Amino acid sequence: MLKILIPTLMLIPTAWLTPAKWLWPTTLAHSLIIATFSLSWLKNLSETGWHTLNTYMATDPLSTPLLVLTCWLLPLMILASQNHTALEPLNRQRMYLTLLTSLQIFLIMAFGATEIIMFYVMFEATLIPTLIIITRWGNQTERLNAGIYFLFYTLAGSLPLLVALLLLQNSTGTLSLLTIQYSSPIPLSSYGDKLWWAGCLIAFLVKMPLYGAHLWLPKAHVEAPVAGSMVLAAVLLKLGGYGMMRIVVMLEPLTKELSYPFIVLALWGVVMTGSICLRQTDLKSLIAYSSVSHMGLVVGGILIQTPWGFAGALILMIAHGLTSSALFCLANTNYERTHSRTMLLARGLQMVLPLMTTWWFIASLANLALPPLPNLMGELMIVTSLFNWSWWSLALTGTGMLITASYSLYMFLMTQRGPLPPHILALNPSHTREHLLMVLHLLPLILLIIKPELIWGWVA
Repeated sequence: MLKILIPTLMLIPTAWLTPAKWLWPTTLAHSLIIATFSLSWLKNLSETGWHTLNTYMATDPLSTPLLVLTCWLLPLMILASQNHTALEPLNRQRMYLTLLTSLQIFLIMAFGATEIIMFYVMFEATLIPTLIIITRWGNQTERLNAGIYFLFYTLAGSLPLLVALLLLQNSTGTLSLLTIQYSSPIPLSSYGDKLWWAGCLIAFLVKMPLYGAHLWLPKAHVEAPVAGSMVLAAVLLKLGGYGMMRIVVMLEPLTKELSYPFIVLALWGVVMTGSICLRQTDLKSLIAYSSVSHMGLVVGGILIQTPWGFAGALILMIAHGLTSSALFCLANTNYERTHSRTMLLARGLQMVLPLMTTWWFIASLANLALPPLPNLMGELMIVTSLFNWSWWSLALTGTGMLITASYSLYMFLMTQRGPLPPHILALNPSHTREHLLMVLHLLPLILLIIKPELIWGWVA
């Protein structure tokens, strides 16, 4: 565990002490080496499921894919931000890299924690770098409003969780994930127990976000710079799913009755946010709402608590992390050239940047879950397990999938096809850096389908 964590910590002095000319190449190379080493976690030979144990941290089949995704994303964020921050003073560039690195440190400690309180502290700590990135490096004046929404939604949701965890510590005597699964089940019967159940889950449902508590997400995404959007879509939303999978195992037998409204809200959210996507004019906003729709499926998959639901939720989280991050990078390449996120003002780009259109095409198809990509595998497993729970759910999930296909194709056609608007006269050609960025997003996505047991979680 430390062989990843210590080099990541050392990235901070690297960012501050490297000469200006070598700042971006050095940090990029350093973070790529960390990402490559993190792949060794995927080889799990232990019989208990837990490995790379130390006093406070460990990895198991559920946290490993998310840890590797976290490490994989840092070099990609550095690659994506280089052009965006090129005009800033040097100290601000160093600060930006420091914030991205600190975010990765908190995320590794959150996903690797064996103690639930440590997970909670790191879950909250990720708020601070993200908030600074959104409010300092955002594009428009609404970024402060977006930051306030982001902060208060997450804080209001996660304070009941702290109380719930302290109550759990009081009744079981431990909060270690290694031992808590063997403790005797808590008899949950009273009205207070139902409130405790809600307290445990609401923090994660707001972070996911569940439809109804999702208003902070489009605001935060639209205002954040490209690295902020990438890490928010790819990893921070997954904190909610990971926390739910860890804690929902202890909440038996209440989940059977109490999860109905949440599953219904999540599936209704899939249809609703999909429909919202169909009438978006803003490119980043469309991608942000599509994240809410995909996470709705994940919430449904986790709350019905079947092995298929869990596996499908984890697969969809990893696949969505790579796809949605790739889409935000593409939206950013458009924005850097046309200085507009409105889809009507920058269309027909296939004429100018044909290779970028290829990346747009692959990313859009991944977003609408085309076989053989892992997105489809995750969605099918969740839809099957929901259908097994109640066949009425097929109406909502099926409609949701149709709408997802519609808005993904709509996004592709609006940005890439059609005549080039007359006001677009001179566009910069696409850089090798941007093509490398897209390859590093989409290649893992395509390769994962060859060895999918890496992201099956506990089922494998």
